[in-house]
Amino acid sequence: MNKDIETVRRFYDQGAEQEWLRLESHPFEFILTTWMMDKYIRPGDTILDIGGGPGRYSIHYAKKGCHVVLADLSEGNIAFARRKAEEEAVPLTVYAKNCLELDELPLEQYDHVFLMGPLYHLMEEDERVRAVELALKHLRPGGKLYVSFIMVIGGVLYDLQHAGQIIVDRAMPEADPFFDAVAEGRDFPNRIGFTTNYMYHQRNILPFMDRFGLEKLHFFGQEGILAPNYRDLLARSPEEIALWVELAKKYLEVPELLAYSEHAMYIGQKP
Repeated sequence: MNKDIETVRRFYDQGAEQEWLRLESHPFEFILTTWMMDKYIRPGDTILDIGGGPGRYSIHYAKKGCHVVLADLSEGNIAFARRKAEEEAVPLTVYAKNCLELDELPLEQYDHVFLMGPLYHLMEEDERVRAVELALKHLRPGGKLYVSFIMVIGGVLYDLQHAGQIIVDRAMPEADPFFDAVAEGRDFPNRIGFTTNYMYHQRNILPFMDRFGLEKLHFFGQEGILAPNYRDLLARSPEEIALWVELAKKYLEVPELLAYSEHAMYIGQKP
């Protein structure tokens, strides 16, 4: 296993519960993403969740009556997902396996394949291409592929959300290439925060996905317009939050608003 992948594996082995709880403290990503995915996913459908971490999306769809297989690099994530599935009394097949080694597993073809984590952390272009190719290998013709990306603007949004963080980051010379990447339309292979991760500039995502011969169904920011102000928004009344969520849904696929989000998702259909 290469050094970058081992770094990511250790990070999630030590933080499976933290990753599970992330979508509770950042709920809009989950609310808006599942709203889009629910346009296609029905009870009884089969799902392969590649790199699905501790199983937040896997268990959500297993509870809705889907037949779900979860494969993740981290044994800690997989152990956590297994416990959660038992607590929720839902069937979930799990494997601790690198997304680049799926050929070693007894997998079939599925109605839906989630690739909602691996492209965050694969630092080399050929690895990211291979991850998508392997996902498509296990997607039936006519099936849907759901691919998530960390966006390079996400680091700027993080500093907007957390008082004082921009002072820390702008004092770090090694952060200058990151801030330049946002301005210059470049991706950024990040090794200075969080864990090893590959951050896409929003304008480079569709050209990357165009090479795989899919029919593009949707391309959207997973937090919608809500990411920059999510901490303040969560303190407001449930009625106001609900109205903002509905407005975010309305704006979700407006290209000019994509940079309000930290993550982006591409949904495509296999011919």
